[in-house]
Amino acid sequence: MDVSLRTSRNMGLLEFEKWSNQPDLFSEKSRFCARIRGLTPGQRRICRRNKDHMPAVSAGVRQGIQECQYQFQSRRWNCTVTEDATVFGPLTLIASRETAFTHAITSAGVSLSVSRACRDGRLASCGCSRATRPRHLHTDWVWGGCGDNLEYGYKFTEGFVDVRERERKVKRGSREQGRQLMNRHNNEAGRRAVIKKSRVTCKCHGVSGSCSLITCWQQLATFREIGDYLRDKYEEATEVKVSRRGKLRVGNPNFSLPTSQDLVYLEESPNYCVKNETLGSFGTAGRECNRTSAGIDGCSLLCCGRGYNTKRAVIKERCGCKFHWCCHVECNTCVRTVEIHTCK
Repeated sequence: MDVSLRTSRNMGLLEFEKWSNQPDLFSEKSRFCARIRGLTPGQRRICRRNKDHMPAVSAGVRQGIQECQYQFQSRRWNCTVTEDATVFGPLTLIASRETAFTHAITSAGVSLSVSRACRDGRLASCGCSRATRPRHLHTDWVWGGCGDNLEYGYKFTEGFVDVRERERKVKRGSREQGRQLMNRHNNEAGRRAVIKKSRVTCKCHGVSGSCSLITCWQQLATFREIGDYLRDKYEEATEVKVSRRGKLRVGNPNFSLPTSQDLVYLEESPNYCVKNETLGSFGTAGRECNRTSAGIDGCSLLCCGRGYNTKRAVIKERCGCKFHWCCHVECNTCVRTVEIHTCK
């Protein structure tokens, strides 16, 4: 098993919290980069040069994982994480569309987190955005403010995340090269999503809302918007294959060529209906489903035709709350019975 594939999604940065409270963490003599598991030699070099970036990178990876779990919470594969160095388990060894999404969403998370850290003044090598003034902006409006530094976030993430793919020597046209190209393509799609969903934000200034001055700047979208966008890209992902010349080609000639903003994959997804730890599938047995839904969260699809069990549960909750001056709230306790359906 290829070690670089085993650690392809951790980026070693989920362990950062172990050292985040140490006062000398970012000193010249600090060697914490050498102690982070999962980093490649190239990533360690970047880490040593940019130690103050690592909290933002770690936060971005975590944000990506959390968004992945939100987007897939009602699907057969629900973005389950493991305790090992791969984060997503054996799934990372399969060049599936789910793996493509994990690369895109974590790359997007790091890009967004670093961009915002620049704006907030937390990084020594960058500050507010220096993006050029948009052509369509009203001539009387001021282009300034402290915008999110998308340019720096993109550039740093491209170097840090993609270096692990670039520094590995692989045979041209091999499966390993195909996976390398796939990872880099989906990493790029995640970074492009951050830029694609960003927007110009403006604010009025003046006495009593006179709006005598309007200032505009570049602002990131919420990560939920980016996650929604990448989930749609996941649904439309294109199957590709690597050519003898070492290029990704569309597997089905009837499909249109994917752009740099689209997700690509090399292999079909495993059967997520049945538990198979070797393939990274935890199955759907015991998962809660929606009996009345015809969608992906419905018992029919989520349970893969195996049927479901139903049990009743009594829920106690606060209700009829009233505020009393001053200053407390009184509530009643309501009891209701609900039905919970779980896959067989």
